[in-house]
Amino acid sequence: MNISFANRACVTCAILTAVLVTLPAQAAADPAVTRSVTRSLDYLAKEQKRQGHWEANGATYRVAMTALAGTALLAEGSTTTRGKYAQNISRAVDFLVDMSQPSGLIGYPDDYHYTYGHGFSMLFLSQIYGEEEDAQRRMQIKNVLDKAVRFSAEAQTKRGGWGYVSAREGNDFDEGSTCVTQVQGLRACRNAGIVVPREIIDRAKKYIHDCMTPEGGVQYSIRGGGAREPITAAAVASMYSAGDYGDSKDVELMLKYCKTNIWPEGGGIKANGFGHWHYMHYYLAQVMYREKDLWEKYRKEIEARLISQQSPDGSWQDNSVGPVYVTAMNATILQLKNGYLPIFQR
Repeated sequence: MNISFANRACVTCAILTAVLVTLPAQAAADPAVTRSVTRSLDYLAKEQKRQGHWEANGATYRVAMTALAGTALLAEGSTTTRGKYAQNISRAVDFLVDMSQPSGLIGYPDDYHYTYGHGFSMLFLSQIYGEEEDAQRRMQIKNVLDKAVRFSAEAQTKRGGWGYVSAREGNDFDEGSTCVTQVQGLRACRNAGIVVPREIIDRAKKYIHDCMTPEGGVQYSIRGGGAREPITAAAVASMYSAGDYGDSKDVELMLKYCKTNIWPEGGGIKANGFGHWHYMHYYLAQVMYREKDLWEKYRKEIEARLISQQSPDGSWQDNSVGPVYVTAMNATILQLKNGYLPIFQR
């Protein structure tokens, strides 16, 4: 059967229309959220030091702040070569690659809390690795991540957790917040194609299980300290990153604890007695984004709260770690729906 050009065009248009109708509609961008994100990222770009790093209060935590701020800029859609923040991201990558030690640690060996920066750096650099177009630089990042994974494996304690420094230094202390950074960083590396032995993640998941209370709260460490909302939220996010979702009994209990103590449905976002409110929602937001039936309600509440707290210069203030820390976390929360970062995707 012969079909005229005009008829073929009509058929094609009809097919395309049918396909587009079946695609999920994208919600229109909220101008207030867009302005908030732009101001926060512009603030971070302005605060970056000439050497490529960011700092917390007192010129501390340079590695952790650089990885967190870099991740927030990546969430906007910029890369090392494209986008508004390409130069900032590229300089951050250079700084962290230069911080890679012969041991595999990404950080300062004399920093007594270097595990945080190491974990956040693995997450950030692994997101870069998957998109890096320059073959030489890509190989350089791969070498850094390969060594970093080995370092984390050797730094793991006998119980399966991590402390502020490597267990190889003779300190077998471990606690929940450092464990979370390692699990997410390692999983991000694995997702990017870096070899990560499964037993490392499995031991970490068991450590989190051993830190749980019967109600699903996660304690500061395996030695006790009581259930803490921020660490519980972070633990759920890390378990999600490790591949355990709602069908896991542990995750189900932890999620129930979070819904009761942090964000009860219909009850609004609660204040937090243990502090670390922004840290807590940095991780809870990652969980809620994957909980599609809860995400829209939570998203509207957290966006409204964050926008109301933002300073005129685009930052959020924090009297302990500093504005770069909370601004990077909050900017990432506000951009989760962009879906640019593989580690946070549904």
